[in-house]
Amino acid sequence: MTTISVGNEAMPAVGLGTWKIEREATARAVQDAISIGYRNIDSACDYGNEVEAGEGIKAAISAGHCSREDLWVTSKLWNTYHRPEHVRPACERSLSDLGLDYLDLYFIHFPIALRYVDFEDRYPPEWIYDPNAAKPAMEVDAVPLHETWAAMEELVEAGLVKHIGVCNYTSGLLIDLMAYSTIKPAMLQIESHPFLTQEPLLRLAADFGVAVTAFSPLGAQSYVSLDMATEADTVLTAAPVVAAAKRVQRTPAQVVLRWGVQRGTAIIPKTTRPERLRENLALFDFELSNEEMAAISNLNQDRRFNDPGVFCEQAFGTFYPIYD
Repeated sequence: MTTISVGNEAMPAVGLGTWKIEREATARAVQDAISIGYRNIDSACDYGNEVEAGEGIKAAISAGHCSREDLWVTSKLWNTYHRPEHVRPACERSLSDLGLDYLDLYFIHFPIALRYVDFEDRYPPEWIYDPNAAKPAMEVDAVPLHETWAAMEELVEAGLVKHIGVCNYTSGLLIDLMAYSTIKPAMLQIESHPFLTQEPLLRLAADFGVAVTAFSPLGAQSYVSLDMATEADTVLTAAPVVAAAKRVQRTPAQVVLRWGVQRGTAIIPKTTRPERLRENLALFDFELSNEEMAAISNLNQDRRFNDPGVFCEQAFGTFYPIYD
């Protein structure tokens, strides 16, 4: 499998995204993925299934499919744990749930700090501070991002994580982070697909030597069930995708995923179906032409499906835009 450089290490370019995998299906999906050949597992506190993901990892290792050292396992710091004193306990909770001694990569999940919720009160705490309030809403906490990042750096120094990075950062936030960080971010994880190519941000990350992972690499597919997109928003029926699929004799989804890795990003598509797991991994025995790559990139609409400026107000009673 093709890899991308993350610091001084190589990370598999295709990983299993575990967002929105039901808890009861997670262990099996992770074990299946590893048995099929995946070595990159992307998890997060907020997904609510890290215990089960850890069970899948343990089962795969016990079955002899791989060793721990063969795997690249990622988790993410949730918004309620941004205060420096909460960063290490949050990381240690993810490690405990996953059954691991270290993480290969640990992200700040969003540049959004929310009021702390104790593990004993609710875990994962999600977005709303008090679900039983008369008007449930997010409660923002005034934590500077540089303080959170300094605590992230301490995780590397303590040997709990190998690399640290950021999700959902803009160009301005990334420029600022590069100015004050002692340990530079190894990875930027952002939404990116043919309807949201984010070319300037990818170029900036490359200039800084920061690798990029694209989440939701198939676009609308992850969001239809959440009423954040419709079936009509799909990129899979776009003419350049269909034409390329016909030429290379692959599915439209494989073409879109191939476009993602061919432009230099890692991708973390989500599925629980073994046949789709295999399909999503079978991207490295064909190549898109320069013309096909350009035509698919030209589908860009700056169409963002995962936008806190939209869903926080609709779902959590708080207007909180992070993108202009």
